[in-house]
Order: sequence, then C-alpha cells, then structure tokens
Amino acid sequence: MATGSQKLDQIVDRLKGTADPKRRYEYVLWLAKKLEPLPEEFRNDVFKVKGCVSQVYVVGQLVDGKLHWQGDSDAAITKGLLALLIEGTEGLDPNAMAGIDPAFLSETGLQASLTPSRANGFLNIFKMMQAQASALTPAA
Repeated sequence: MATGSQKLDQIVDRLKGTADPKRRYEYVLWLAKKLEPLPEEFRNDVFKVKGCVSQVYVVGQLVDGKLHWQGDSDAAITKGLLALLIEGTEGLDPNAMAGIDPAFLSETGLQASLTPSRANGFLNIFKMMQAQASALTPAA
C-alpha cells in the first residue's frame, strides 16, 4: 500500500520486511533517539495528543508550504512511534498528509506487538498530525 509519502513507504517497507518484533522495536527506539528536543513553549494542552496513556506532544508548522514537525513523549516506545510518523511525513504538502490512509499503521507490523493502548495511541498521534495538517492547509 503506497501512502503518498516516499519516506513513509520506505519506513513501512523496512518494518514489514523485518520478521523479528525485537528488531522492529530497536528501529523505533533508534528513531526516538534521533528526535530533536521539543521547546518548552510547545509542552501545553494545545499540542498534547488526547487518548494517550503517556504524555505526547506534536507540533506541525508550515515552512515554505511544507510540513515541519516537532514532538516528544515521556515514554521511549511512544516517542519512537511519534518519531516514525515525523520522519515519514516531514516535508509533505498538508493536502498529501491529510490524504494518507491510517491503514498503513497495521502494515508496519508494529501494532501486533504493541499493547492495545499503545496501538490506539499510535493512531491518535497520526490523527492529530492529520488534523494539524488540515488546519495548516493554505486557503485556495
């Protein structure tokens, strides 16, 4: 399934091609370590993802008409899932982001080894990113 983001497709393919759940987690944790620190002013309820057990913040901004993401979480796995979504959708046009089908989440193979609350959180993070992208879509 193509998502409309070449980067996201590459990440999904990489995870899909990994049979060992432990290796998938290692990749997600590696992505978490690469995430830039989130400035303190963004750590407020406006950017907090609802429906997540852990504290998760995601901030979308338009830079030259393209999406630029920042975010953080207090839980390593959740931070990695956030980092995966940021990495995969960085630089997209807001309309492209809004058009991505969340079904790709199950293609990563991650949800099978996530707790139900984490899997739900993964979807909630993605939905919030799509909502922010829609809000940032320039008026035609």
